[in-house]
Amino acid sequence: EVQLVESGGGLVQAGGSLRLSCAASGFINDDYVIGWIRQAPGKEREAVSCISSTDGLTYYADSVKGRFTISSDNVKNTAYLQMNSLKPEDTAVYYCAGDPGGSSCHRMLLFDSWGQGTQVTVSS
Repeated sequence: EVQLVESGGGLVQAGGSLRLSCAASGFINDDYVIGWIRQAPGKEREAVSCISSTDGLTYYADSVKGRFTISSDNVKNTAYLQMNSLKPEDTAVYYCAGDPGGSSCHRMLLFDSWGQGTQVTVSS
């Protein structure tokens, strides 16, 4: 059974930074694609960023390019989302989601496994 556990959310002032973590377990051969998806109140889910543990390929939404950095530690089976220069519009619940290796970041919103979500609040 695949499990994803997020951590690292919180309250930060605009311009500040947070780092989210997503600890993954249960993927065969520790091979996976991990995405970060956020949902703000009253808005649709937005695919934010994604990384493949196989080849390190990454994806970023235009709204976070240059501010967010995704990475993965294949020993710890943990994906990270470093968020810098945070803006109030980044406020949302952030979910990590995962698929087995070989999947694509393009289907991030349809990934099979999801974490419980972590709240990120950016004050102005």
